[in-house]
Amino acid sequence: MIITTSFEVAGKRIVKTIGLAKGNTIRARHLGRDIAAVLRNVIGGEVKEYTKLIAEAREQAIDRMVDDAQAKGANAIIMVRFSTSEIMKGAAELLAYGTAVIVEDA
Repeated sequence: MIITTSFEVAGKRIVKTIGLAKGNTIRARHLGRDIAAVLRNVIGGEVKEYTKLIAEAREQAIDRMVDDAQAKGANAIIMVRFSTSEIMKGAAELLAYGTAVIVEDA
């Protein structure tokens, strides 16, 4: 599966546009991570606990988007974007979406 944020894929031509492909996940904060994050906030620096949480959520959302595109018969996803929204205090949704297409060698 080719995944790109661009309008096209170098060396390929889009032969069919299938439509929206999407995948999402909702993650909640963890008390242990919150304690570590509060301490890190006091001394400054990257909050690695949340960086890891968001990276894992992003990968899961991408995997689900790919599954959605493959189920629709696509072999590529173009114009991939991410969106995040707070669902409730301490929980956020991460959405990956793009256009599912079929590409062939140019």
